Amino acid sequence: MKLWTYFLVTTGLLAFTADRSEDDFVKSNFSFAQQQLKLMLRETGAEKALTFPRTINATGKMVLTNMYDWTPGFFPGSLWYAYEYTKDSKLRQQAVAWTEKLEPLKDFTRHHDLGFMVYCSYGNAYRLTGNTAYRDILVQAARSLSTRFNEVTGSIKSWNVFKSWHGNRNYYYPVIIDNMMNLELLFFAGKVTGDTSFRHIAVTHAEQAMKNQVRPDYSSWHVVCYDTITGKVEGRETAQGYADNSTWARGQAWGIYGFTMVYRETGDPRFLRTAEGMADWFLDHSDLPEDKVPYWDFNANQPGFTPGINSNANKVTGRYRDASAAAITASALFELSGYAKGKEDKYRKAAIRILHSLASSAYRAPAGKNGNFLLMHSVGSIPHNTEIDVPLVYADYYFIEALQRYNHLLTRAL
Repeated sequence: MKLWTYFLVTTGLLAFTADRSEDDFVKSNFSFAQQQLKLMLRETGAEKALTFPRTINATGKMVLTNMYDWTPGFFPGSLWYAYEYTKDSKLRQQAVAWTEKLEPLKDFTRHHDLGFMVYCSYGNAYRLTGNTAYRDILVQAARSLSTRFNEVTGSIKSWNVFKSWHGNRNYYYPVIIDNMMNLELLFFAGKVTGDTSFRHIAVTHAEQAMKNQVRPDYSSWHVVCYDTITGKVEGRETAQGYADNSTWARGQAWGIYGFTMVYRETGDPRFLRTAEGMADWFLDHSDLPEDKVPYWDFNANQPGFTPGINSNANKVTGRYRDASAAAITASALFELSGYAKGKEDKYRKAAIRILHSLASSAYRAPAGKNGNFLLMHSVGSIPHNTEIDVPLVYADYYFIEALQRYNHLLTRAL
């Protein structure tokens, strides 16, 4: 049984005519990924067994992080995708090893990112191997994630505390748009166990996010904070975006991807409308560059948008691009193009355009450079003054996933 569906083969997709040069495009980028990943593996020796690639430092050296960060699942996930395309047995061996290092995370409950941590690693591992031990770890991880759900708020708590950039208060039930990405783990667990509580949590969280996190114009708030007594919204702010009322590019990307996935799992047209609305807002925005790789925030340095007094965004005037937001959006658009009636061509073409932009010399690293990461020019968090204009492991993951989704589309069309 497949763990997840890339996208539905609809009339629109069946009508897609592929140029064989695009097959070569995908092949060359997977070859590059294979080369870079193997170089990266050389730098992650046994003495670093429980650390995982994340970015680079000011000298260009790889920065590693521990398994309890939110990003460790992306590196093994990238290895699985690269193996899936290339059939390189060495990559498979390393994908298994790097995935199995994360086994203790099945009982992790300290923050919400288990979907990123476990599903990107063990999810792909189970999809490609059928190893039931991996399935069981995923189910236990879903149980752990479920402990952060509150029926009163109808949401999964993201962080245990969020300190406002305005310096005037702390919030103790913050929910971030990123949290949409963790729901796929719950849907999976519900399907393989028959336990309906997993699906209930996922759908309820998505409904609350749709109601409280998505604005009427389909832009998005980053952080929504709830009162656990009344369930009402206490505040809407930003953590990694420019201002509370701005639209953080990667947050919008998480929303497009997340609501597309929830539609796939539920068939509920409300979620499809939300995914399409968020995608249209992104793609039609007047400030989206021609290459469709967005600036880190759609409203940075614009009139009417003011960062909190403690945010480092006050000190940054440069207009940094975020390749990670572009990669996430490209991957989401490939799937969304399979569901959207009348817009499939728009979304598919946009996804292909983004992929080609990211694969150009403007964003794809020279071989053997960039700490051996694939993409340059991503942004972690300008408000926190961290990871500004650097490679990021999750940018690479979603770039490879988008390539794989494009490959599936081409395979059907050629």
